[in-house]
Amino acid sequence: MTKPSKKPVDELVPIFFMGKRYNVPASLTIQKALEYAGYQHIRGCGCRGGVCGACGTVYREPSSYKLQVGLACQTVVEPGMHLMILPYYPGNRSTFDIEKMKGTGSEIAALYPEIFKCIGCNACSQGCPMDIDVMHYMAQAIRGDVSGAAETSFDCIMCGLCASRCPAEEVQFNVAILARRLNARYGKPRAEHLAVRVKQVEDGVFEEPLHDLMKLSTDELKQLYRDREAEPQMAEDDWTPQDARYV
Repeated sequence: MTKPSKKPVDELVPIFFMGKRYNVPASLTIQKALEYAGYQHIRGCGCRGGVCGACGTVYREPSSYKLQVGLACQTVVEPGMHLMILPYYPGNRSTFDIEKMKGTGSEIAALYPEIFKCIGCNACSQGCPMDIDVMHYMAQAIRGDVSGAAETSFDCIMCGLCASRCPAEEVQFNVAILARRLNARYGKPRAEHLAVRVKQVEDGVFEEPLHDLMKLSTDELKQLYRDREAEPQMAEDDWTPQDARYV
């Protein structure tokens, strides 16, 4: 007979979700705490690793009048925390056809003229869970520096928390994705290897292997996955800070 575990149970702390109190283990993230409380995440739950931006959360600590923001999958609960998850931020999003554009900064300004209302308060950067210098890439967008705005905003996960803090009611994350799309379409050379692969797909080169995979059982697919050739690890001496964005 198995003896009961003597491992101490986490201390339970009160949190308030949509005004209702729940007692949850103190070591849990907001996302796990809500699941512990009985909520089933249908929206506002994606990668659970802090990279998809689906679980933007607004919360307030009992000792402060200030509202704070974070990702529910990364932010640990605190006693007395009042919170609400924002699975979608209803910011303004302009419609455009990128094939009819030229990749200029004036096009960003035309689609999002509110960027010129920026007062330089830096609240957007302070609210970013990815520690992006949001105010800087907005300044680059204002100057018409499309490639600069694209590079500075590279790690944006589109959670919308920057816009939720903006007193000028800008939509920084939508400006960021526009800059990255324009830069990819008009500011960067076309990838030759991608064109080759697209041609292979169009010519049906992979049709037979795909049909072979479709014939395999679930266990055979699992074994094939386990036996696959893993991506080679980068040697420590070859590591550079720029490589972190691809991890």
